[in-house]
Formats: sequence, C-alpha cells, structure tokens
Amino acid sequence: MNASGAVALSQLADIAGEANIIRDRTQLVAYQIDGESPSAAVRPGSAEEVAEIVKFAGREKLALVATGARTKLEMGMPPRRYDFALDMTRLDRVVAYDPGDLTLSVEAGTPLRRIAAELAAHGQFLPLEVPFADRATAGGTIASGVDSPLRQAYGTARDFVLGMEFVTGDGAAAKSGGRVVKNVSGYDIHKLMIGSLGTLGVITRINFRTFPLPRTTRTLMAAFRGSPSACAFRKAIAQSVLRPRSLDILRLGAHAGVSFEKDRWLVAVSFSGDGNVLERDQRELKILAEDSGGSSLESFVELQGDAETNTTRFISNFPVAIREPAPWAAIFKISTLPTELVEVARALESIQMPWVVLMRGLGVAYLALMPSDGSEGSLRALKQECARIFGLAGRPPWRHVTLAWCPAALKSEIDVWGPLPADFPLMKKLKAVFDPGEVLSPGRFVGGI
Repeated sequence: MNASGAVALSQLADIAGEANIIRDRTQLVAYQIDGESPSAAVRPGSAEEVAEIVKFAGREKLALVATGARTKLEMGMPPRRYDFALDMTRLDRVVAYDPGDLTLSVEAGTPLRRIAAELAAHGQFLPLEVPFADRATAGGTIASGVDSPLRQAYGTARDFVLGMEFVTGDGAAAKSGGRVVKNVSGYDIHKLMIGSLGTLGVITRINFRTFPLPRTTRTLMAAFRGSPSACAFRKAIAQSVLRPRSLDILRLGAHAGVSFEKDRWLVAVSFSGDGNVLERDQRELKILAEDSGGSSLESFVELQGDAETNTTRFISNFPVAIREPAPWAAIFKISTLPTELVEVARALESIQMPWVVLMRGLGVAYLALMPSDGSEGSLRALKQECARIFGLAGRPPWRHVTLAWCPAALKSEIDVWGPLPADFPLMKKLKAVFDPGEVLSPGRFVGGI
C-alpha cells in the first residue's frame, strides 16, 4: 500500500473507534490470506458502521476482505488487493428468536456454537454440522458455502436461510427475503451471497428457519469390499422408504492411523426418531446392505460411544481432519449426480498418489489428494494431478469441480475455481452491479472477480 493509502486507513478510527483498529503486524498475521497480511483490521460494531467503512473504502479506492473467525480464509484465490480486513466478530447478537414460529435472526459475527446452545435450550437446532463449527461464525459459514452431512435430510443453507441483510460494494445497505417461513415477496437476492466469499456484499444479518432437535439418533456403518457395492447400497436406500439424516460414503485408506485395505469402502448412515422407528430402520437397512453387497459386505454395525462421535466428527470436519495433520494436502469438491457417484469412485482408481474420499449421498464428493510431504517435488506432483482432474471438469461425472482447499504455493500456478463456467459473463455483470468499485475481496472468486 502507498503512503496515501496508509494515511487514509487512519481515518477508520473516526468510524469504528481507535480501540477497534488493529495495526500491530504480529496481530495482523491472524488475518493473512495465502501469506499476505492487510495493513490494518477494523472491527465495526453495527451494520451502520459497516456501511460507512465500505463507503470509505470506495472513496479511497481501498480493498477489504470481510472476515469472521478466520477459519476459511484459505478458500478461494488470493485477493488482488488486500488493504484491510473487516472483522465482523463484534456483530454477534441474536437479534430475534421465535421458537414457536421456528425462526431465528442473528448478526453475521454470531458464533455457531452460541446459536446451537440458544436453540438447544428450546429443543431446536440449525442443520449446520459444518467444518470448524466449534469456532466459525454464521456469516462466514454462509459466505463460504461450506456444506453439512445433514443436507441429506435438510438441504443446504439455500433451503433454510429465509432472508439476509448485507452491504453492497458501494456502501448501500440492502435486504432480501424476510423473517418468516411463508415469505413470497421480492426476489431471493440473498441467495447470491451464499458461497460468494464476500465478493458481492458484506453480510450483516441472517434470518434462519430452525428445526426440532431430534431426541434420539443412531448411526450405522456398513463396510464393503469395493466401491460398486457401496454405491449400490446408496442407490437402494434412495429407492426405499427410509429417510436418513445423513448418508456418506468413505474410502479412508491409511489416513490418520486408520488402516484399511485399498478397496474397502464404508457407508455411514444416520437416522433420528423414537426407539421403535430406529429399530425398524436398522433392520431394514441391514437387509438392504446384505442385498446390495452380497459377499462383498464385510460388516454392518451400529456405532456407539467414541466410535460414533469420532466418525460423525470426521465426516462433518473432513477438511479439518485432513489438513491439520497434512497442510500440504489438496481437497477437491466435485459436484455430480447421485447416480454418477459410482463412476466418480471408479475414476479415482487412476490417481497416482495416495487419496481419501468422502461422498455425500446426494451427489457431492470431497476428494483429498495426499502427497507424502510439502516438498517441492511433492508439490510438483500434486500440481500435475490437480491439472489432470481439472481437465476432466465439465463432463460427466465431473460436472463441476473446484479446489476447495490446497497449499498456497499451488495457487500461483493453478486456478482453484477450474475452467470458467458458461455463465461467467453473467457473474461478471452481477459483480459490476453489486461491487462496481471492486472493493470487496477482489480476485478471490471465479475468474478473478
């Protein structure tokens, strides 16, 4: 940043107060994105302050990145410019909660764990068993678009975010949707904010639909020799009357001390209900597993205690579980059709390095490539494999492929968003409308927008 930019940043104290401006370099390391630190971080205390700060950035031609708990700053490409961080964690209030109407309104910086505690006291919950849930904020979770294994039963955030308030790149306060489930007025513009990494607007408030908290859940796991039987089991469940809370297919290899033979595939299925319903579900599921797997079915068990806790935590925290011990790993997100998961699994056998995969039952796969270390040679091999996978994108079963997490060094040579989609011209037009001055996270999203 030039000298005039540094002088301009000092004016942020007039908006948010000097106590809420961070300039110390050691503290700013926490706001790094792929090795680049901002010159300052500002912590607004209200949506009005957010709007004033964004207007200020536009006037001074400065670029900002909105952050929450900073758990997902590794996602996306490095910003072209990163003058200051907009730390939203002071906006952490539960604005309104109506348990009888199953609606909740929270500010963007509200931690998910606090939301969970508030809802649990009334026998309700949000189906956001997402990575980093113990630290993440509501705004960061929605803006990053990370999903939950509970999408099998409850859908994604697009299905239960009722409305939103946000600030556009020119500092205008906007709102979309409402605070009630039956809301039919206007366009669902707020859905554009989901997964956009803050490139279209700074989320300040989110309205959620809540759900009754299940009193009892049960997790069952079937182990198969080979992916075809595991995928046949998924198909049989989809065609049955069973309605699981979650359904995930895993091939773990020897990751994290869990040693399985190369062709061993696991299917984890969870249900909720009273005791009689759960007993019936377990009996019917076992029959489906036996019919689908035949001699390839190695085991069918109910997970209990630590086994259930560790398995469900691994599934919901997949990127954390992979990259904390191996930060050099790369994790692809592959969107396909549920019926094409068997083809995805078959294609993985050609990968030339260790890999781990988690496939959601509804057609999303997370593929982790696991080089042995972070050396230059390993990164070169990782780059080659990533380029080969991106070369498959856009045609079945690799319908949409992004590199959700990877080492920063890889981003200088590979675009994590993959080939430009057919609707990219429309995406550029939306960016120009919502952020004409390219103030918000410039360069982090698809095609450098």
